[in-house]
Amino acid sequence: MIYLIRHGLDDEKYIGGWSDVDLIKDGISQIKESRKFIVDKGLVINKIISSDIKRARTTCEIINEVLNINVIYSDKLRELDKGDYTGVLKNSLSKNEFKRINNFSIYDKYPNGESMLDLYCRMKCYLDDLKKFDNVLLVTHRGVINMFYYLINNVNRDMDKEKFGVIHGS
Repeated sequence: MIYLIRHGLDDEKYIGGWSDVDLIKDGISQIKESRKFIVDKGLVINKIISSDIKRARTTCEIINEVLNINVIYSDKLRELDKGDYTGVLKNSLSKNEFKRINNFSIYDKYPNGESMLDLYCRMKCYLDDLKKFDNVLLVTHRGVINMFYYLINNVNRDMDKEKFGVIHGS
């Protein structure tokens, strides 16, 4: 069994991607609730593999306070690399620039970053590696989880971030 969890809420004033933004207070509360769910449901988790980005690491650490199991931090579970836009304050962008990056197709790459298709291919390769694990929790990001949903359900890829309802801490 592979379990997936999205990191808790971070400061959404910044463009995410590979940014080093940490969880905010509400995000910490979300993950404590998720951790309670894991314990209350008696989920058997033998290993945690977490994105090495700060907001995912913090999420992993909060969950592992009660599980106390082996953790692997991996750059393979990072969100889409938004290149030059990583960590940029959203309100510092011009309207045209903000509109342009929010209307990317799956083939458009962020300057010095990835396209959604790149992320999809990265997850497609990584999914085969994950099949060797049993009862593993992946602590990652919405984009990564969405890519797994596309792959597992054989659904055509698109840029709809909300398609699978992957909210913070879910």
